Amino acid sequence: MAPARNAVHEEESAEVELLRAEANKYAAISRKMEASLARLQETGHALENALEPVYNNTQELQIINTNIDKVLDAIDKMLIPSEDKGKEERIIQAGPEAAGLVEYLASLKRIDRTLSQLSSTGLRANQQTIGDFNELLSEGSERLQKLFRSILVESAQPLEPLHYITKQIPFPNIPQESVSKLGSIDSFISSPTARELSYNSRESPSIRMYSEIRGMYISVSMQTLSTASITTSKRKGTDELYRSGTSGIATYASGLEGVFLAEFQSISAIFPRENWGLVFDNTCRKALADFAKTLRELNMHIKQNMTTDCYLAYEIVEIVTSTGLRLDEKTVPMKLPFADALKPVRETAKASLPEMLEDIRRRVSGLQALPYDGATISFTTDIMTRLQMMATYIHPLGSLLASVGDGSWTSNTSTSAGASTSPPSLKSLDVGLDGKQLLGHYIMDAIETLLTSLEAKSRMLLKGKFVSGVFMANTVAVIDRMIRSSDLSQILSSGGAAAKIESWRKKGNSAYLDSWREPCSALMDVQYTNRGARPPSGGSGPIDSSAVIKQLSGKDKDSIKEKFKNFNTSFEDLSARHKGLHMEREVRSQLAREIQAMIEPMYARFWDRYHELDKGKGKYVKYDKGSLSAQLANLG
Repeated sequence: MAPARNAVHEEESAEVELLRAEANKYAAISRKMEASLARLQETGHALENALEPVYNNTQELQIINTNIDKVLDAIDKMLIPSEDKGKEERIIQAGPEAAGLVEYLASLKRIDRTLSQLSSTGLRANQQTIGDFNELLSEGSERLQKLFRSILVESAQPLEPLHYITKQIPFPNIPQESVSKLGSIDSFISSPTARELSYNSRESPSIRMYSEIRGMYISVSMQTLSTASITTSKRKGTDELYRSGTSGIATYASGLEGVFLAEFQSISAIFPRENWGLVFDNTCRKALADFAKTLRELNMHIKQNMTTDCYLAYEIVEIVTSTGLRLDEKTVPMKLPFADALKPVRETAKASLPEMLEDIRRRVSGLQALPYDGATISFTTDIMTRLQMMATYIHPLGSLLASVGDGSWTSNTSTSAGASTSPPSLKSLDVGLDGKQLLGHYIMDAIETLLTSLEAKSRMLLKGKFVSGVFMANTVAVIDRMIRSSDLSQILSSGGAAAKIESWRKKGNSAYLDSWREPCSALMDVQYTNRGARPPSGGSGPIDSSAVIKQLSGKDKDSIKEKFKNFNTSFEDLSARHKGLHMEREVRSQLAREIQAMIEPMYARFWDRYHELDKGKGKYVKYDKGSLSAQLANLG
C-alpha cells in the first residue's frame, strides 16, 4: 500500500510544480503589459502636448476665415447698393405719376430694405451711401404725400346736400380707384420709417391730411343746411307756436348723418381698422363744431321765445339724440360729441317744463277781466293747444321728465338742483310706458294749475257763483273736448286724469246750481199732521188739490200764494239769466238736465197740492206741470 501512496503523492507534486510554472509565466506577462501601458501613457501625453498648439491654431484660422467671409459679404453689400442707387434715384425723381404708383412704392420698399441692411453692418464706409438713400426715401415720401393730398382734393369738391336728402339717395363716397391709391400710399407714409422722416413723427401724415381736407369738405357742404336751420326756426310771428317740422334742423341732422356714413365707408376702405375711430373723429370734428354752434344759436332763440318755441327744443332733443344713436350703430361711437352739442338745448328744454306752469300762474294772475257772460277765455284754448303739441313729443319729453323726476317740475330749482344733467343713453331714450305716464302726470299738473288759477281769479272778477260756476264749467268742457279730440286722450287714459276732470266739472256745475236752490226753497211747504187726515201724496193715489186748499187757513193760503209768486219771480229771473249766459253746448245741455232734475219733481209735488189755489186763473199758479216742463226743456 505504501508504494501506491508514494506514486499518488509524486503525481500531485508534479501537478503543483506545473501550476507554479504557469503562474510564474502569467506574472511575467502581466509585468510586461504593465510596462507597455506605462510606455503608452507616456506616448499619449507626449502626443497631446504636441497636438494642442495645432488645435489652437486651427480655431484661430476658423475665426479669421469667418471674419474674411463677413468682410467679403459687406463688400458685396457695398457694391450692390452702389450699382442700384442710380436706378432707384431715377424712379424716385420721376415721381409716382410718371413711374407708376406700384413701381414707385416698390422702389421705396427696396430703398427701405437696403437701408436696414446697410445700417446693420455698422461700417463707416457705408455712411455716405446710407445718407444718399435716406434722402431718396425722404424725397419719395414727400412726393407720395403730395399725391395723397392731390387725390383727396380732387374728390373734395363741396356738394349740394339737399339733392341727396330730397331724392333719398346715399351721399357719394371717394371713387374706388382713388380709394385704392390712397390706401396703398397710406400703408407706406404711415409706416414707422416714413413717420420718422416727418416733422411730427407721432402723427401719421395721411391721417392729418385726410382729416383736414375731408373735414373741410364736410363742413363747407353742410353750411347751407346750418344757415337754413337758423332762418327757418326764427319766424316773423313771435306769438305763433312752433309747428313740428318747420325748422330745417331735421334736414341738417339728416345731412350730417348721410355724409358721416359715406365718410366712414371711405375711411374703412383706406385705413387699417385700428385707425378708423381716430380718423373718423378727426374728420367729423369741424362739422360737429359747426353743428354745435348752430344749436347754441337756436338755443338762444328758444330762450328768448320760451313760450312758443320750447317745442323746437323738444324736436331738437329727439332728432339729435336719435341721429347720434343711429350713427353709433353703423360707425364708431358718436354719442358723446352729439350729446355735448345737444346739452344747451336739452337744459333749456328741461327748464321749459316748470316755466310753463309758472307762465300759467303769471298770466292768469295778470288778467284784469273775465267775460261777464261766463264764456271761456282764449288763454284756456292756448294752453290746451300747447299741451296738445306736447303730446307729439312723447319720447323726448319722457326722457326729459325722467331726468327731472316725477313731480319735481313744479319748481324751477328742479332743473338745477335735483336733476341729472348727463346726456341721454339709448335706454333713457326708449322711455316706453314710463315716459308716457310721466308726460300724463305733467300735463295733468298743468291742467290743474290752469283750473286752480282760473277758479281763484273768477271768484275775484265775476259776480257770484252763478257766473263763476258757468265760467268754470265752460272751461272744463273746453279742456275735456280738446283732450278727447287729440293724442292727449291716450296719454291721460290712466292715472286718474278722467276722475280729476270730472271732479272739476262737478265743482263748476255745483257752484252754478247753488243759485237754483232759491226757487226750490220756495216750493218747500209745511204740513200739519194734527189737523185731520193727511192728504195723499206720492204713489198713494192722486191728490185732491181742492181738499187740500179747504183745509188751509187764510194765513196758510196767503203763504202758499207768496211761495208761488216767489217761485215764479225767481224761476223767470234765473231762466232769463241762464239764457243770457254763454255756455258750451255740452255745458248748457248738462246744466239744463240737472236744473230739471232739481226743480221739476218739487214743482210737480207742490203743484199737485196747491194748484186750485187761484182756480186756474194763473194769477199765482202761473205754470202747470206741462208748461214748466217745457220751460225747463228750453233751458237746454
